[in-house]
Amino acid sequence: MWRGFLLKGTTCLSQVGVQKVIHQRHYSSFCLVQHRGRFRTANVPFVLNHQCGGLNHRGSRSYKKDVKSTVEFPLSPITVTDIKQYLRSKEVLFHDGYSCLHAPSVFVDAHTRKDRYSLFIDKTTGQFLCMDTQVEGSWEDLQDCLEVMQKEEQDFLSPHVLLGYPESVEEQEQREWDQREVQNIWSSSVPFSDLPDEDVQLIKAMFQIAKVSNATLKRFGVRLFKPTKSLVFPWFGGPNLSLKGLKLLSAQRTDTDQVIYNEAVVPRSNSYFNLFGLPLVSRMDSEVVLTGRELDTLAVSQATGLPSVALPRGVSCLPPILLPYLEQFKKVTLWLGGDIRSWEASKLFSRKLGLRRCSLVRPGEYRPSPAEALAEGKNLSRIVKASIPAAHKSIVSFKQLREDVYGELVNTEQVAGVKWARFPELNRILKGHRKGELTVFTGPTGSGKTTFISELALDLCMQGVNTLWGSFEINNVRLAKIMLTQFAMQRLEENLEQYDFWADKFEELPLYFMTFHGQQNIKTVLDTMQHAVYLYDINHVIIDNLQFMMGQENLSVDKFAVQDHIIGNFRKFATNTSCHVTLIIHPRKEEDDRELQTASIFGTAKASQEADNVLILQEKKLVTCPGRRSLQVTKNRFDGDVGIFPLDFIKSSLTFATPMKGKHKLRKVTVKPESEEGSEEGSEADVKKSEVKKEKATKPIKNPRPVKNPAVGLEPTQTQT
Repeated sequence: MWRGFLLKGTTCLSQVGVQKVIHQRHYSSFCLVQHRGRFRTANVPFVLNHQCGGLNHRGSRSYKKDVKSTVEFPLSPITVTDIKQYLRSKEVLFHDGYSCLHAPSVFVDAHTRKDRYSLFIDKTTGQFLCMDTQVEGSWEDLQDCLEVMQKEEQDFLSPHVLLGYPESVEEQEQREWDQREVQNIWSSSVPFSDLPDEDVQLIKAMFQIAKVSNATLKRFGVRLFKPTKSLVFPWFGGPNLSLKGLKLLSAQRTDTDQVIYNEAVVPRSNSYFNLFGLPLVSRMDSEVVLTGRELDTLAVSQATGLPSVALPRGVSCLPPILLPYLEQFKKVTLWLGGDIRSWEASKLFSRKLGLRRCSLVRPGEYRPSPAEALAEGKNLSRIVKASIPAAHKSIVSFKQLREDVYGELVNTEQVAGVKWARFPELNRILKGHRKGELTVFTGPTGSGKTTFISELALDLCMQGVNTLWGSFEINNVRLAKIMLTQFAMQRLEENLEQYDFWADKFEELPLYFMTFHGQQNIKTVLDTMQHAVYLYDINHVIIDNLQFMMGQENLSVDKFAVQDHIIGNFRKFATNTSCHVTLIIHPRKEEDDRELQTASIFGTAKASQEADNVLILQEKKLVTCPGRRSLQVTKNRFDGDVGIFPLDFIKSSLTFATPMKGKHKLRKVTVKPESEEGSEEGSEADVKKSEVKKEKATKPIKNPRPVKNPAVGLEPTQTQT
């Protein structure tokens, strides 16, 4: 029922699921909206316990398999100016922060709150969080609360008014199971002080934290879960700093002596966000080091003595709901890791946190991740002090670019982007999938453009690339069915007993859908994309297809001018947000026997000029069987390589694959109208003739006599006959 309310009168994003280790998760706060004379809540992270009068954390509602998670998006996006004007009209005091506006909480008694500004309002989305009561919600919720206070002439609003729908039996069981699971794992875990020294040294060696002291592990509350040999990192939260969740980290060594870390989150990652190490931060602290892993936080805290917290989802995302907890710091140093992906994430996250106060640790040979730097005996304090400011000028010299250029030369594979697992030939040409680029994809009608690009995006999404789908041509249910079939590599219609297994795994992917269908206005689509990038750190947006956005524009304007305007907006969006945009465009009508070219893309040359990559799905029409398909790269701005490779369509799994090497095509053989005996005799005669020729060829030459060539004066050898 609540999902139906969300979908009415709003533009929504729909999410399939979330990835447990490298993941991006939507966070929907409760939406307090007056509907037919009553308040309702859509997703209440904190619900009032009427029996004991306290607040109990519940996380978000359990994620049902038959209901997609939705995110409310207002038809008219708000701005920070709108928020400030409304607060002034309601005579609400506030002051400007880095990423939030600070105001006195309307959920705390006026005599109790005094001059404490504990209500944080996000400048971009209007979402609010009360630090004192842990009440949170959307901008519309806060507006409704202020309207009620003004109408009833109240000084504050009790959280009792925030009533939601009662939990279903399934939801209640899931919540209780999550709580029991957290407590069972925590109680079964062993503090390092209770372990023998030999076991402690062995565990530290396994996780490469030999130099992290037992005192540091104890101060952060790190324990060992023996059944899986995993480190247990606790998340404490709420007014009483109670245990809310856990992250389990296991380590595994490969044959090349590399360590691979696997993470598991309890409760599941869609229900709770927290910052590891936050309880150790004092209100008087003005500087913090933000890391991407809990092990890095331990290293920074021990080596520098600075407050340090770890993001719950690493470099994958920075949930906006956590921004209020970082408002008190005047300086935030982002040291998210030692690779290019961490560096790109640092630059993106600094925009959310405020460029003025952020400093970035640039990855390099002498600046690895904090845990590695501690293990190698490097001076972490010196590395933090050498961090560079995130804000930059509009004009720079090579001196400012020198380190960036060197970093790209050293890390060529990482700079090339994320590699495809299912399309190695595409890696050979494009080298990888990179942020901030615009890819134009085209192909003949009915050739399978949507099917191919869905697998291409699914391949990247399975590797942790946060993906947003905008499918205007086919509805989301059909698209999700195609992608689930490609994910399972089989037809689930014939194996319905396996549906829940594959659907549960599919839910874990950081995959979102825009709930648009049919013709849409370009401004609405761009606003939704911008909203998704801010909330979920989307890395890849697919638009299928461009023609469905052209019908909403002014009909008096030339259609080619409209298309150029739309393409220019997508190019600007990709550059400004460092998000890869894949744009599907239908080709102009060509002869069936002619291959498509870059000039075959519908419209003017602006599409191919603005694009960083141009991909064409070629199809050679055949009369008696399906056409032969191949993928052609006609433009590659990264390094200029272009090429084409064949594709085989596997109908059982709706996937494409490169034909295996050594697979020879059948050749036509002309058969003479002779009897079998005659043909056999003829073949025997041919064999005998060939043997005679071989004997003559291998027969030794006798008495060669040199004869001069009058033309060139050479003395070639002449055989006597």
